[in-house]
Amino acid sequence: MTDGALVPDSPDGRSDTTPAPGPYRPGYELVAEQILRLISELELRPGDRMPTENELAARMGTSRTVVREAVKILSAIGRVRAHKGRGLYVADDEGMLGSSRWGGFFLPTNLDHVYMLFEFRRVQETAASRLAATHATPAELRAIGAAAETCRQGHLTDQPALFARGDEDFHLAVAEASHNQFLVASVREARRLQHQSSTIALHGTIGGHGAEAVEEHLAIYHAIRDGDADAAAAAAGVHIDNTLLDYRREIQRRLFG
Repeated sequence: MTDGALVPDSPDGRSDTTPAPGPYRPGYELVAEQILRLISELELRPGDRMPTENELAARMGTSRTVVREAVKILSAIGRVRAHKGRGLYVADDEGMLGSSRWGGFFLPTNLDHVYMLFEFRRVQETAASRLAATHATPAELRAIGAAAETCRQGHLTDQPALFARGDEDFHLAVAEASHNQFLVASVREARRLQHQSSTIALHGTIGGHGAEAVEEHLAIYHAIRDGDADAAAAAAGVHIDNTLLDYRREIQRRLFG
């Protein structure tokens, strides 16, 4: 499997859309992945019209119902737009790192792409944390601390949505405190792409890293509050490394039980 995808093609060259045993890879997830590959292969750009649901179903050897569920996922994560009576279109995406810039490069279930994205996030967020330690205003420090507390409450009360909101707010608040708008935009877009991967490959779960993530957020916050740029960068690097480790473990668990 040279492209790093989670699911190999079948021997006849057609994508295997049969769900794997257990909950890990239902058919609509496999089809969502294949639709993204098709967009890339056809070199479709934002705003371009895509094959119809019937054409996609025929091409991928599955039912229109499965295709429709896959399209719902891709619409939810901003990769496809369904216009009633007009068909399917590649979503307009003008983000700094969006598909219009990358030519549809990122495949959310391609492990090589996901690992590269984590590498990129490590560069971004260590830099953002380092700058935040020297530039953060009192109001920005309060925003970072409040987001860390929201994340902690989400973990303690077993509310994944609250945890996710706090996590999103925390990373964006740190980026804002860097006072570098390029870092703000790149952190936001990289997290958007990671959300796509989590939605398709992990069903939006956070794995077993919740408790550690809470402590890691606090370490980043304390270093920024104390104005220790080196410690802030190091804490951010540890957090991204551990998040990637958790992602790897979760993928392994879902693949092999």
